Amino acid sequence: MLAKRIIPCLDVRDGRTVKGVNFVNLRDAGDAVELAQAYSRYGADELTFLDITATVENRSTFRSLVRSIADHISIPFTVGGGIRNEADVAALLDSGADKISINSQAVARPQAIDELALHFGSQCVVCAIDARRNPAFDNGAEEGWEVYVHGGRTGTGLDVISWAKEAYSRGAGEILLTSMEHDGVKGGFAVDLTRRVSEAVGIPVIASGGAGKMEHFYEVFTKGKADAALAASIFHFHEIDIPELKIFLEQHDITMRR
Repeated sequence: MLAKRIIPCLDVRDGRTVKGVNFVNLRDAGDAVELAQAYSRYGADELTFLDITATVENRSTFRSLVRSIADHISIPFTVGGGIRNEADVAALLDSGADKISINSQAVARPQAIDELALHFGSQCVVCAIDARRNPAFDNGAEEGWEVYVHGGRTGTGLDVISWAKEAYSRGAGEILLTSMEHDGVKGGFAVDLTRRVSEAVGIPVIASGGAGKMEHFYEVFTKGKADAALAASIFHFHEIDIPELKIFLEQHDITMRR
């Protein structure tokens, strides 16, 4: 088994870390730089920063905040939100990001994945997919899921599995898969959906949305076949601390990144 990764996520609005349930009812979770520094110090494998209103506000990601975070951490750092073109990506990488995450722009112009992968390398390009259950996409015994964009505000009519395959074929290096219905509820990840996406693509899949206890991580790594698991509030508010989570997973025969 390849080593698994634990990734805290900083959802940032107006320079502050926030967290909600099902993408709404946001509450303050602290200073982004301080949280990032703590996660780097206490065993996170990577860090993801998502400027959650940049796209709907039609502006670029806060690059000065990206630089401040990058200056205080020593782990790989992915940044998403408001990325429109190669110039935006170059600016974020120059500000200290290691990878970028695109969602709305990728759906609006899928060839953007090809262009960014060609220019910066697939290892730099994460395709984020926000998924919501939609029975219209059901296929026999399998539940259907629809891709959403603009911070989970807009349905696209795209099937999640089909879109994941296309993103992979266009050169995305990773898939960040978030179940909107599981987000913030703490009842567990969308394990079956994660498994189906993981089996459909040949790149790492990061599971997001639903972590509430340590067993949920074990489940998504085993049954869900995820390569990494991302969470926010349970880490921000110390419901689970990463060192203890890694010990638990290793005791259950999950190989963790060192």
